[in-house]
Amino acid sequence: MSEHDPFADIRPYRDDELAPVLARLLRDRELTGAVAAFRFGGPARLLPFLLRPAVRWYLKRELRGVASIRDLQLVIRRYMDAMIEQTTAGLTVSGLERLDPDRAYLFVSNHRDIALDPAFTNYALHINGFDTVQIAIGDNLLTKPWVADLMRLNKSFLVRRSAAGPRELFAASRHLSAYIRHALTVEGANVWIAQREGRAKDGVDRTEPAVIKMLSLSRDKAAEAFGEHIASLGIVPVAISYELDPCDALKARELAERARTGAYAKGEQEDVASIGVGIAGSKGRVHVSFGTPLGSGFESPAAVAAEVDRQILAGFRLHPSNLQAYEALEGRAPPAGLTCESGSISAAVFRARMEAIPLAHRPFALAGYANAVRSQLALREAA
Repeated sequence: MSEHDPFADIRPYRDDELAPVLARLLRDRELTGAVAAFRFGGPARLLPFLLRPAVRWYLKRELRGVASIRDLQLVIRRYMDAMIEQTTAGLTVSGLERLDPDRAYLFVSNHRDIALDPAFTNYALHINGFDTVQIAIGDNLLTKPWVADLMRLNKSFLVRRSAAGPRELFAASRHLSAYIRHALTVEGANVWIAQREGRAKDGVDRTEPAVIKMLSLSRDKAAEAFGEHIASLGIVPVAISYELDPCDALKARELAERARTGAYAKGEQEDVASIGVGIAGSKGRVHVSFGTPLGSGFESPAAVAAEVDRQILAGFRLHPSNLQAYEALEGRAPPAGLTCESGSISAAVFRARMEAIPLAHRPFALAGYANAVRSQLALREAA
């Protein structure tokens, strides 16, 4: 940090920082080894000295002509195109007609997948003529320097979750809040943030009021009412719906272990592995629904969180997998009247997917799908 660049410790990299960071990444043996392992599997571990130079040559070729962050994101788009083609049964988008591509928004999204939630939000915006987002990412995920470099090159900024003690945590939260407002109002940049810390592994999408409290720390209380501050941020709820969750078995294992012992010891690289499973795994149909910007009629973080929840639940698209899981757990079909998308897999295929999960874990996997139905029913009853 410096007087002229107070957010240098957390902000995304800029165009003038691109070349030295890319050069550093291309020299990183861990990065080239990780790419080789992902691309070639076992042979990469047996012959790393042969494959690392080939990976470095490949990356240099892919990055040839990249002179800006936008150029880099256009390279990433090619990989997004391929991932969508190979691992989904189609991506659909709704709600963007309500938004103005010439203003900045703070997109507050439900959180099912570490990397894909912001990636699909970004892709939906990009293909519809909106600027891509700056992405809030917890520093707990950045276990290696090269991972942090990659994320910050892709317009990610850091959420300091490793702060020691309440005082440091509060200072980090104020710094983060100030940066988000700076990005929105000074840089005119779109921003993405999850509605909660950590994924909704149980399939229950709920906004943590603490997230809204953090956002309000940048408010000048003497000059700006709480509701006016919320309106100035341009908060837009985003609901991302996956027909299939590539990490359903992994999430179920964690939840089952927590239920059995009261704790779960996460492996050092477990989050990175989950990112890989999410990207490579089958997702079925995917829908991204953009809500309506929040106005000034709010008096508390809890009221804002409740409205974000309402819009996310209203925009969430149910799939046959959700209804089938609900029926398996409840012993009866969901009540009539729920809107459901057409599915890309048969009931037999989904049943076989669940039966492949260990019996002790299976109720948690099913609940990850069924709880979306329960949430929709609760929303309908509250209306």
